[in-house]
Amino acid sequence: MFSTCIHCTGDLGRNEAFETFPVGSRLAYDGRQGRLWVVCRGCGRWNLSPLEERWEAIEAMEARFRDTRLRVSTDHVGLARLREGVDLIRIGEPQRPEMAAWRYGDQFGKRRQRQLLVTGAVVGSATAIIGGVIALGASVGSFAGIYANGQLWDSLIHGRQSKSIGRVALPDGRLVELQRRHARMSAFVRESSHSPLQLRVEHAAGSSIVTGDDAMRIAARLMPTVNRFGGSPKQVQEAVELLDEAGDPYAVLLQVQRRSGWVPGHDEWGKGSFWEGKNNRKMVHKIPGALHTLAPRDRLAIEMALHEEQERRAMEGELQLLEQAWREAEEIAKIADDMFTPAAVESRLETLRGKNASEPTA
Repeated sequence: MFSTCIHCTGDLGRNEAFETFPVGSRLAYDGRQGRLWVVCRGCGRWNLSPLEERWEAIEAMEARFRDTRLRVSTDHVGLARLREGVDLIRIGEPQRPEMAAWRYGDQFGKRRQRQLLVTGAVVGSATAIIGGVIALGASVGSFAGIYANGQLWDSLIHGRQSKSIGRVALPDGRLVELQRRHARMSAFVRESSHSPLQLRVEHAAGSSIVTGDDAMRIAARLMPTVNRFGGSPKQVQEAVELLDEAGDPYAVLLQVQRRSGWVPGHDEWGKGSFWEGKNNRKMVHKIPGALHTLAPRDRLAIEMALHEEQERRAMEGELQLLEQAWREAEEIAKIADDMFTPAAVESRLETLRGKNASEPTA
């Protein structure tokens, strides 16, 4: 039985309430469709279980949900707290907006709160440093110039852009590394208004154009990094409305690309730049419609849409895609890099590692 989050590779924890399904302490289930999720306490995302034993587990959860008095519910969604400390989310027959709000509101809200804390810590540290410099009588103007450097300030707020977020397989079989900057600068493109949607994915080996299932798969890996700031309740609600109005995940991507994307012949191509390469010395042209430039509503809606599409395909494919995803998550769990670690903490850890490596052994 898998015990690692597909999305962040964190430990899902265990419970003593369900002998047939001891994974996780926050569980969601849909008895009508036979779906069972483990909600990751770390990243807030829902992990659809591929286990064939889910029907027996769902029946046990339904019995416990009905027996507990510590529950609140609407017409379609219920929440119960069991005495073992397990949270149960019971899904009835909610409309898409209600279901999406339950599924995504918590995870995007957690990201937002976490990043606000990180940003506050960074700004507070910068203020303290400047105050110390002033106390020492150093030149404030020269020091402030360092923080006025947009590249440095962006790194402090958005984290180290060269940080790896994993590797993905391209259609030609190559495994390429993705970094934070690559996720932000990738973009959905179309050759014409009548052509299929494509994903221009930036990676350590350059850039590639992918289509179809490959585009959806890789985009699903990029969006959590692009959306690392999460969203406010208002932004999440707007994204839910966009998803509902579009009707299906692919339509969401098409709508966003039409409003914000790029097609050949547009004059905007190549305006602006960002830094890449060793020591950030290589200037690379920006891509109009890059994922990080999209409105928060559009970015959040894309992540929701891709997530739902992945689950739909997994269910139709006898859950084989989920089995593979869970195995991969558990393989890399031991070396998983926490994408939410502040840049200042990362820098300090790297300094300590270097110091320890240089010290002579006894």
